[in-house]
Amino acid sequence: MATFFDRAITVIRAVPRGRVISYGQVAALAGSPRAALMVGQLLKNGSEKYDLPWQRVINSKGYISIVNMEFPAELQAELLRQEGIEVGEHDHHYRIDLQKYGWLPDNEVEK
Repeated sequence: MATFFDRAITVIRAVPRGRVISYGQVAALAGSPRAALMVGQLLKNGSEKYDLPWQRVINSKGYISIVNMEFPAELQAELLRQEGIEVGEHDHHYRIDLQKYGWLPDNEVEK
């Protein structure tokens, strides 16, 4: 049986290039709607280990909210721009239009 982290990894890997998803949406699709912070921890500690497209996960208001020096917000914004996503910037706060770039799978990820 797959763990929450296994399911979250599957969801994150499924996010297509040029699209974004929120931490909470990943958690919900992975079967634990209140586990957005766990998704953040997974990305912080496992992005390289699991080869995750961490840059495609943002907060529910469309903002880049990471405070990780290894993967700074500026890098996340640049990686998203390289995927064709428009990233607004104001005082080093980066915002993505979820209406335009948000992604959810057609079918719920297998649990």
